[in-house]
Amino acid sequence: MNDFLIAVHGQLWVKILADYLLVPIILIGAFLILRTPKKDERFKIYQTVLLAGLTSYFVGKIVGSFFQPETLRPFEKLGLGASASFLPNAGFPSDHALFAMSISFGVLFGIKNVKWGTILVGLSILMLVGRVLALVHTPLDVIGGSLFALIGSLVYLTLYFDNKTLKNNKH
Repeated sequence: MNDFLIAVHGQLWVKILADYLLVPIILIGAFLILRTPKKDERFKIYQTVLLAGLTSYFVGKIVGSFFQPETLRPFEKLGLGASASFLPNAGFPSDHALFAMSISFGVLFGIKNVKWGTILVGLSILMLVGRVLALVHTPLDVIGGSLFALIGSLVYLTLYFDNKTLKNNKH
């Protein structure tokens, strides 16, 4: 497995997956989140999706400050150079995973666009595979970031939609 990772980690297609796929995820997700909701729901959905993303990020960073399964990134352990952008930390959880999946889940759960939400989750997974192939993250790093994004999204969006349902059912 290490031979395969070493062979592909510096290739252009890996860099495109690992770094540049984030751009269309952000642009498509932001466009859909900003343009899809009805005018009377926009602010509440914007607020909910933003709080879900920020909460996911902060919880991930707090957990990451106590739990770091690896002290070195994979490329450092193998004595190679990084073939994708990264922050100078141990890598858990992946910021790219948190960000991309928060946007994807905002589209999927926040504006309830299953088609585009599924496409964005798929693109995010491709990006995360690229992050692992680029040797800047372990699978645990990207899975952890994705799980924090999912938990934050489900908590906030469940609270928003439960609260909305309760308000609509008052007599």
